[in-house]
Amino acid sequence: MASEEITTVGMLGGGVMGGGIAQVLAVAGYRVVLRDLTPELLDKTRETIVDGRFGLRAGVQRGKLTDADMETALARIAFTTEMGELRDVDLLVEAVPENLDLKRKVFAELDALVRPDAVIATNTSGFALADLSPAVSRKERFAGMHWFSPVPAMKLVEIIYTLETSEKTVRRLQAVGEKAGKVTIRVKDAPGKYGFVANRIYYAAVAEARKILEEGVATEDDINKAMVYGFNWPVGPLAMTAGARSGWK
Repeated sequence: MASEEITTVGMLGGGVMGGGIAQVLAVAGYRVVLRDLTPELLDKTRETIVDGRFGLRAGVQRGKLTDADMETALARIAFTTEMGELRDVDLLVEAVPENLDLKRKVFAELDALVRPDAVIATNTSGFALADLSPAVSRKERFAGMHWFSPVPAMKLVEIIYTLETSEKTVRRLQAVGEKAGKVTIRVKDAPGKYGFVANRIYYAAVAEARKILEEGVATEDDINKAMVYGFNWPVGPLAMTAGARSGWK
């Protein structure tokens, strides 16, 4: 790489997460190569990027973007079914389904394909990097980059590092997240745990809320109200899990 600056990002996997990440990176000025399995999946991802609830057109309607901004951002995204199109990216972000064996297989393939000096990052919601890194030889340039859904609306990106991840890699990922308008936090990999920081706290809060409900201490509605009006949560913990069951995550 002639420069340490990241200008081109590869996205492996579209859908809600991969498409959302591609969208915010394209708006931020990055060139994005988004790869998925079929043209049909790519068409669906493109439709979500343009016309989804948090898509580019909605940004125009809210005054966050102009029509020209939308067209420019969309032009920065290349949609492909070919893995080889990811070969020359500066950063590769994996966003395939949350399956450990699948991710290991994907990383072994990417490690052999992507330029040796490129950074590879996983958008896993919480698998320990220690369980994924054996598939990757460039351990100093391998990290977690966990975005939250819906990506265009949620501000947090967790940057997860191992003892082998270089400080340069962490800083480069932070710079990408911040250029995309996100708040980044550093998270040390914790083998044997799932969820990094935000999800571990969230899961603990939901588990306790469920215990309170099961014990008959308060109703579901009152438990949710307690956190909304007592701690200024946007929604209560049990309302959040209901959202997850209907597709929110």
